[in-house]
Amino acid sequence: MKRYAIDKLRNLVFASHGGAGKTTLSEALLHVGGAINRRGTVAEGNTVSDYDPEEIKRQISINTSLIPVEWQDHKLNILDTPGYFDFVGEVLSATRVVEGAVIIVCAAAGVEVGTEKVIGYCNQAGLPRLIFINKMDRENANFEQVLGQVQKLCGVKAVPLLLPVGNAEAHQGVVDLIRMKAYLLDKSGKVAESEIPADLLDEAETSRLALVEAIAATDDELTEKFLEDQPLTEEEMLRGLSAGVKAGDIVPVLCGSAEKETGIIQLMDYIIHCLPSPADVGPLSVVDVKSGENTELVPSEQGPVAAQVFKTMADPYVGKMNIFRVYSGVVKSDTVIFNANQGKDERLGQLFFMRGKEHVFVSEVSAGDIAGVAKLQVTTTGDTLCAKDKPIRFPLIELPKPKISMAAVPQAKGDEEKISSGLARLSEEDPTFVVEKNPITNELLISGIGELHMEVMVSRLSKKFGVTAVLKDPQVPYRETIKGKAKADYRHKKQSGGRGQYGHVIIEIEPLPTGEGFDFVDKIFGGAVPKQYIPAVEKGIRETMAEGILAGYPVVDVRVTLVDGSYHDVDSSEMAFKIASSMAFKKGFSEANPILLEPIYTITVEVPDAYMGDVIGDLNKKRGRILGMDPVNGLQRIRALVPLAEVFRYAIDLRSMTQGRGDFTLEFDHYEEVPAHIAEQVIEAARKAKEQES
Repeated sequence: MKRYAIDKLRNLVFASHGGAGKTTLSEALLHVGGAINRRGTVAEGNTVSDYDPEEIKRQISINTSLIPVEWQDHKLNILDTPGYFDFVGEVLSATRVVEGAVIIVCAAAGVEVGTEKVIGYCNQAGLPRLIFINKMDRENANFEQVLGQVQKLCGVKAVPLLLPVGNAEAHQGVVDLIRMKAYLLDKSGKVAESEIPADLLDEAETSRLALVEAIAATDDELTEKFLEDQPLTEEEMLRGLSAGVKAGDIVPVLCGSAEKETGIIQLMDYIIHCLPSPADVGPLSVVDVKSGENTELVPSEQGPVAAQVFKTMADPYVGKMNIFRVYSGVVKSDTVIFNANQGKDERLGQLFFMRGKEHVFVSEVSAGDIAGVAKLQVTTTGDTLCAKDKPIRFPLIELPKPKISMAAVPQAKGDEEKISSGLARLSEEDPTFVVEKNPITNELLISGIGELHMEVMVSRLSKKFGVTAVLKDPQVPYRETIKGKAKADYRHKKQSGGRGQYGHVIIEIEPLPTGEGFDFVDKIFGGAVPKQYIPAVEKGIRETMAEGILAGYPVVDVRVTLVDGSYHDVDSSEMAFKIASSMAFKKGFSEANPILLEPIYTITVEVPDAYMGDVIGDLNKKRGRILGMDPVNGLQRIRALVPLAEVFRYAIDLRSMTQGRGDFTLEFDHYEEVPAHIAEQVIEAARKAKEQES
């Protein structure tokens, strides 16, 4: 694969709702572009972009794949992204490192919630885009209906660039409204240029007029010609179209069938004509590491080296592979580069271009291009690689926080360390996947965007690292405390021949304000408990607090005062006083109106108006307390306090209630008392679990 000048590169993302045909479309572009001799299919599991075992098994895209296609002396770096909500982190990472997007819509299913979301992501990233209505050969395909949905979503600036020749089984090709030519399937199944069918000529001329009007509006000179009824040349139309798309004033709508390869040549041509090159986007905002101030970086092959890693892949044999986008300068193999985020040098090994899982090794990668490198030591997703004498930092890639957490339990004893290590490796390649040990419940928790996300990660753990984990709902990290005061007296006395054990303490126990933790007060006078045993008394209480008394959860917010006791000159020991204080604490705690506390989170839910009633009703059922509602960006933002125990699977519930249109965030707020009837259930469950263990 040859090196391309920065103006001959097009970096773009393929994005859509799941099932719109992105992967098949990528195969069609590769085939028509001559990169592959035979198209693979999702059903057969032999496509270039979906090569991960999980993708083949589930027949969906899970990872973003880099698909470079060479066409008309240009290189199209296509990032084929997943269409399912659980893997939205892949889409957001990809939109960060491209200059344009092709949004694929199914001609039969039409605009779906995923289409709405990816258009929103493109709006946030400021990406010019094309719309490609795919699967025109599919049963129930309806171009006019889907075009209307697209125009309603994007506004009148969405104008057809291609018209289909036939829908569903009758689909035979497309009409190019700029060239006013048809491109139809011949008897051999190949696309050939043809005259526009007579029955489509009127529709084509009407649609062309709307296109010309939209293009003319992008330029004063073209507007003047249009108003004077002077025809625009093909060159003028392409120039105006390019300007309109790059400015966001026009969203061209193309169509075709990836399966029959209709509309594919036109799609590649218009990607080159309409979407910006890396040189077109202008200076980039970066941080000068030395001064800490914002500065600008001009994309150029002659500039200082600057690249950003946007994807990391973990392989048990090769190790880590980092995929990066070069913004300035030329990155070379077998050189040292500076990681500005980590403040350390990295030695680059062999660089390579990627086409799915295929690696094409290269000696250098120039500004604007995308490539990979293996076995970097400290570099992770989002890091900036640059020249050490001119260190800069790109803004970090903003990714969604995990929405759902589950406990990963080893299927076989002794696998805990392997599971923990394997999951940590997987979290390196997916920043939206978080692994942590809960210090209260001692469970290994994995968190991600959705249930499918969790299942895929555990399946990868088994395939890549050879260990199996079972997912279950995590335990709620309850805490225990008291509401009253009590005094407890406990004498530990044991004699079994030889030296005995003796320790005697009298303690007072009382509640502390929330968040105060634990306070131990020594009020011993006259040596009733010798000073050398006081630390043992405190240690016995602390250990008992950590183990819990009601249901095995840590005790918090109590003050224990040691007021009296006694000792034996021979039989007393640290262990005896530790046991005595532990038993005294248990006794006093049980008599001081003990209660269970549960974590309460602030939940912020954003939903369209139509779903607000259902969402509020559901939060009320979950013991939620509504704090307020505000309109934000055409949505309703609902804030509430809700117990963590009720929202472990809220990502699934909200998606179901809102057809995937709702989103939410959770943030810890405080602990508060568990209602008595629920506390009884928790305590009883803990008692039974303890009996089973013993």
